[in-house]
Amino acid sequence: MSTTEWLNPLEHILNCPVRLVTLQQSDWEELTQKSDRVFYSDDNNSRLAAEGSRVEQDGTVWIVVSNANKTIEAIEIESPGLQQRELELISWTLRTQSLRNQTVKTSAASLSESENFALKLSEWIQQQLESEEPSYSIPDSLTAGGKLFAEMIPFLLITEQPNTTKQAAYSELEKLLRSFLADDILLIPLKNQEWLIWGPASLLRDADSELADDEDEETVEDSLASICHGLHEMLASEWIGECHLAVAHPTSPAKGIVETTALLRETINLGRKFHVGTNIHLPWMLQLERLLNAIPEVQRSRYLEHSLKRSELFVEAEMLATLEAFFALDCNVSETAKKLYIHRNTLLYRLDKLKQETGLDVRQFRDAVLVKIILLLYKVTKRN
Repeated sequence: MSTTEWLNPLEHILNCPVRLVTLQQSDWEELTQKSDRVFYSDDNNSRLAAEGSRVEQDGTVWIVVSNANKTIEAIEIESPGLQQRELELISWTLRTQSLRNQTVKTSAASLSESENFALKLSEWIQQQLESEEPSYSIPDSLTAGGKLFAEMIPFLLITEQPNTTKQAAYSELEKLLRSFLADDILLIPLKNQEWLIWGPASLLRDADSELADDEDEETVEDSLASICHGLHEMLASEWIGECHLAVAHPTSPAKGIVETTALLRETINLGRKFHVGTNIHLPWMLQLERLLNAIPEVQRSRYLEHSLKRSELFVEAEMLATLEAFFALDCNVSETAKKLYIHRNTLLYRLDKLKQETGLDVRQFRDAVLVKIILLLYKVTKRN
C-alpha cells in the first residue's frame, strides 16, 4: 500500500486534517529548534529525522514517514486535541513499517534475478484475480522485454506437504524444472504451496517427434497429458512427494496469464472434488464436472433422491471400479473386461445387476449418460 492510500483512512480515524508534506533537512532542524516538544525515534542521532520522529508546535504535529537524501516526507496533522498515546501509536506504526520495509529490501537483495521478477509477477497476478475488474494483459514493465509474448505451456502445481524456506524451495524447484523441461522456463510462486509453471511450446514438438513412428496420430491434448504425467512423476519422486498438477493449452503469458491461472485453479479444484485419488487434472476432461459443479448442492441431492432406487450400489467398490473402467473405455464391453481381468460374461452379469436394481442400462447411451452424472454427483454429495 502506498503512502497516499492510507492518508484518507487515517484522516477519517483521527477526524482532523492530515496531509503529506515534503521537508528539507534544514526545515526539520528549524522545526525542532522552535519547538520544545520533539520526539526522536533514533536515539543514536537526534539530528537525523528517522521514521516515526515527530515535532509538535501550536497544535500541529509533523511525523516523519521517510528520509532519503536529506529530503523528508512527513505527515502534517492539525489537531491540538490529539492525545499523546494516539501520536505515539502513529509514530510506532511508521517506525515498525520502516523496519519491515528494510527487511523486505534485504531479503529481496539476496534473491536471484529470476525469483525477484517472479515475485513481482505473482503479486500482480493475485491482485488481478482478486479484483472485480481485472486486467488480463501484463503491464509492459513485467513482460520481460517481450519474452512473455511467445506461446508457452502453462502448468499449475499444488503440493501437499509444506516446503522449507520459500527461497530454498524456489531455487530447488527451478533447478529441477530446468533439467526436466528446458532452461527457458518461468516459475511463479502464488499462494502457499502453489506454483505456476510455464514451459516452452517446443515441448509439444519434442513429444510429437518421439511418437512419430506410432500408427495413431497423437492429439495436442494427448501430448500435453503425456508431458504432465512425466512432470508429475519427476516432481513426486525427486522433490516434494504428494502433489497435484494441471496443464492447459499453450498460450501467451503476456495476454492470458490471469485467465489461465484461474482455469488451472478451477481444474485442480474440480479434479480433487470429483475424482479423489487422482493427481493429474486436465481441463478438457472435466467439462461435465464443471457443469455439475455449478448446480446448487440442494438440487444435486434432490436429483439423486429421485434418480436412485438403490444408492448403496454406487458405493460398492466392485461396481464403482467396473463403471469407471467401462466409461473410461468408451463403454466397450470387451476392452473393459480385459482391463478388469475378468470374463466378458462376468462383466455382463454386473451390468445386468445394475440394470435390474436401478433400472438403468449403461449399454444404452441415454442411461450411460445418466449413470455417469449420478456417479459424479453421488461421489461429491456423500463427501459433503
